[in-house]
Amino acid sequence: MVTSHVVTENIGLQYVSSIWLMAYSALFSIVNPLGASLIFAQATMGRARPEVVSLARLVAFYSFVVLMVSIWFGGEILTFFGITINALRVTGGLVVATRAWSMLQEPEESEARKERQALQGGRTVATPDLRDKAFFPFAMPFTVGPGSISVAIALSSERPAVDPRPAYFMGLTLAVICISVTVGIVYAYAERIVALLGVTGARIVSRLAALILLCIGIQILFSGIEGFVNDVAQQWRTYHA
Repeated sequence: MVTSHVVTENIGLQYVSSIWLMAYSALFSIVNPLGASLIFAQATMGRARPEVVSLARLVAFYSFVVLMVSIWFGGEILTFFGITINALRVTGGLVVATRAWSMLQEPEESEARKERQALQGGRTVATPDLRDKAFFPFAMPFTVGPGSISVAIALSSERPAVDPRPAYFMGLTLAVICISVTVGIVYAYAERIVALLGVTGARIVSRLAALILLCIGIQILFSGIEGFVNDVAQQWRTYHA
């Protein structure tokens, strides 16, 4: 009995770890904190170190809240409007894959767009307290925009209908916590990271992250297509039974 319990616990931990790895990779790819740190460092240039750290923590917290709401309630909100899980998977997969392809082809354009969102025409830097801008535009849409929310909802739609559903959401929650902590640390040390990576290094990381995200988007897309095919097959068998 003890051996069986230990084996079951190990399988559960392995499952949670695999879900965490998949979700963290997807969120890291779309959030791209290393690439975003280039813009964050520019937006906070000349600010005191304590103010930058405080802002980074606030942005990480708000990002955590947005992603958690998307994961736990995004799917239910869409279902309320009559959108099926398979439709959500197909749409989310298309959005993620399209976004990843754009990032893979033109990371410089993506950086320029994020820079405009963060700086807001230069008005953000000029404000007396940058913490007033922690939620908008730094957390949303600069850090977790529509693409990140789509990834979070798409990941939640992949949950199994039965056990190990709790373990699945535990893995997703851990991934959100880890990506939020990553954002907080990377943003807090953005100036040093920029100096270490440089523009070229950050763009290389961006392209690698975009490639991973493209693969995840395709996987989610085909998961939705497979669900539609299974539903049609089930209806056909029921009709001809």
